Amino acid sequence: MAFLSYLFDYNGVLVDDESVHLAAFRDVLSSYGVSVSDSDYKAKYLGFDDVGAFRAILRDNSIKFDAALIRKLVDRKKPAYLERAARGLSLFPGASELLNRLALSGAVIGIVSGALRQEIELGLRLLGAKSSVRFIVSAEETTECKPDPEGYVIGRKRLVDNAGDAVARRVLVVEDSLAGIEAARAADMPCLAVSNSYEPSELTRAGAVAVVSSLDQIDDTLLLTLAAKVYGDNA
Repeated sequence: MAFLSYLFDYNGVLVDDESVHLAAFRDVLSSYGVSVSDSDYKAKYLGFDDVGAFRAILRDNSIKFDAALIRKLVDRKKPAYLERAARGLSLFPGASELLNRLALSGAVIGIVSGALRQEIELGLRLLGAKSSVRFIVSAEETTECKPDPEGYVIGRKRLVDNAGDAVARRVLVVEDSLAGIEAARAADMPCLAVSNSYEPSELTRAGAVAVVSSLDQIDDTLLLTLAAKVYGDNA
């Protein structure tokens, strides 16, 4: 087996919901006279969890805030997102098949995301892949968002707890954002990137070991090639 475990980001990797998040941010921030453009969201806030995004947006708009205000905004955004997502969430081609195929091969799969647990669980149900994912590390379980490696450090511990050190050591992260790649690298984990949110050249410069344009391209041949690249003669 090429890799014994996989840690997947959620937003922008398994589900195409960044536009849903942006619409929910706009709903919540409109009463503060704040408008977030598509370009600013991609350049400045994509990759943050809700807490980090609200902090950055308010700071960029010179609006004073404290922890209580941030929590209020996060709590208001949650139903705004879930209502839209429940009406129709766009799933990336190959996401369901990949998760289920890797799980059937015996690999341990976890999700490490800045999304809220309820959002991730909704997406996994729609993907028909909930039983293929062993554990979720969501925004509620971290104090820092990507590019901080905290989520992936927790993910490694979960892998050890679920399947042991050997499985945790032979892990591949799948990400779509520059912040996500930086977080994986800081946690000393190889990262495969999918170019759903950024150009391949940007993802390569950020440190991805390889870039694909679609999850459909992640097959056994690619994974064996990456394992050989990462582990050398041990692959």
